[in-house]
Amino acid sequence: MPQAVIVGAVRTPIGKRAGSLKDWRPDDLAAFVLRALADRTGIEPKIVEDVVLGCVTQVDEQGLNIARLAPLIAGFPESVPGTSVNRMCASGLQAFNFAAMEVMTGQNDVVIAGGVEVMSRVPLGSDAGALSPKLLEKYEIVQQGISADLVADKYKITREQMDEFSLWSHRKAIRAIDEGRFKKEIEPVPVFDEGGNKRMFDTDEHPRRTTSVEKLASLPPAFKPDGRITAGNSSGINDGACGILVTTPEKARDLKLEPRARFVSTGVAGTNPTIMLDGTIPAIRKALARADLKVDDIDIWEVNEAFASVPIATRDTIGFDDAKLNVNGGAIALGHPLGMSGARLITTMLHEMERQDLHYGLASLCIGFGMGLATIIERPT
Repeated sequence: MPQAVIVGAVRTPIGKRAGSLKDWRPDDLAAFVLRALADRTGIEPKIVEDVVLGCVTQVDEQGLNIARLAPLIAGFPESVPGTSVNRMCASGLQAFNFAAMEVMTGQNDVVIAGGVEVMSRVPLGSDAGALSPKLLEKYEIVQQGISADLVADKYKITREQMDEFSLWSHRKAIRAIDEGRFKKEIEPVPVFDEGGNKRMFDTDEHPRRTTSVEKLASLPPAFKPDGRITAGNSSGINDGACGILVTTPEKARDLKLEPRARFVSTGVAGTNPTIMLDGTIPAIRKALARADLKVDDIDIWEVNEAFASVPIATRDTIGFDDAKLNVNGGAIALGHPLGMSGARLITTMLHEMERQDLHYGLASLCIGFGMGLATIIERPT
């Protein structure tokens, strides 16, 4: 079977709610990152055989198959098709997996994967309708924040542990920003201030420099009166887009591009839809088993910080080293633009693997209604 390799990966900086990216339509922002990916890799867009983009709230400006519209806006030829993927918070990672599968099965040689979400313009849940009474007869469906509390209950995680983890996320993200660790993966985006002055937005704006354990501890529960989940130990409402160019090693040589990492394996799992958010654990186990790898073989872990209870439960249950987890911060600090996040994890992880000269990396996200997704990539030795 052919291999699927990454030859390019780029993202926008992540905007906070009503922040620097609030005036960017999501289809235009996705087009911007597709254009940046083509420019960085030097490919002719006409060779792209498919575009697969994750996007969760596929209504309004994110509707009408944004993955088809974005390449057209970007100036790609009409011959370049696109499809939009919704596996909720893992949509961007699923898009990458689907792109790799297209390449590995020999159906296409050059595919762009990625994701986009501009939550400032298309609110979370604006695509939702009433749940089926038949579903509700079988399961108690609750808000994800309540599920995050249930995860904390199940895995015996305290409020203090979650607040400390959240502070740790912010500190790592601020350190990464200050050391310039994200500069290679970020394409600066032109934005305008209230006075109409243009500037280049080039730095993630969600991390908080001044947060502290005391400030986090003072925040009230966000979802239930006696809960432990707060705005401080949850991810944000954010905006951003990401693109990853996937091809075969042979095609990479033809294009004079260096394979930066290869797709190794993936695991997807379904779990209880009420507890909902611990699907990372069985998904990771599946991905490791399919790759015939052990926990200690993985050099770096990116586990999405939808809520602090999720990466803590995942780390403690799977049993990997804290020092390998979300080394440049995670969604609590950087933000969680839903459809972008999975592709962002791969992009950030790849760049950090290159910086540290690491071999194996694993990215995983919890998913609404009880699922988890995990993917392993490998850098050439």
